[in-house]
Amino acid sequence: MFGRRKNRHNSANTIVGIDTRVNGDMHFTGGLHVDGIVHGNVSADPDSESSLSLADGATVDGGVTVPYVLLEGMVKGDVFANKRVILGSSARIIGNVYYNLIEMAIGAEINGKLVHQPEGQVPLLEQTAKIDESAAVPSEA
Repeated sequence: MFGRRKNRHNSANTIVGIDTRVNGDMHFTGGLHVDGIVHGNVSADPDSESSLSLADGATVDGGVTVPYVLLEGMVKGDVFANKRVILGSSARIIGNVYYNLIEMAIGAEINGKLVHQPEGQVPLLEQTAKIDESAAVPSEA
């Protein structure tokens, strides 16, 4: 009412419980809430309204490519959010953050680069990996 939109980024369709460990990449639609550990990349369609929330004490050991990201836990990999990143006071990222909008609480920690990208221009994890690989491999003359 009166121009306020319902915040659809707080609901979770999928939950990884506190005593759960996922080994492998996860691709999801809607909302994903992680209380446990994910060893692998976490991704959602960049053109969707999908969101990831990572609880305090939870870990993603891999890259994250999700439009809306809310972190209280740890990510060991690059974060790509073409909409918004919200970092709580206990958030820890070991990697680069590619974002459109970012909000950080006092105490949040990023061990990497902050790279602002206007909406729609945040590169995907796969694209960045290809760029890194081509830069690392010397061309043969």
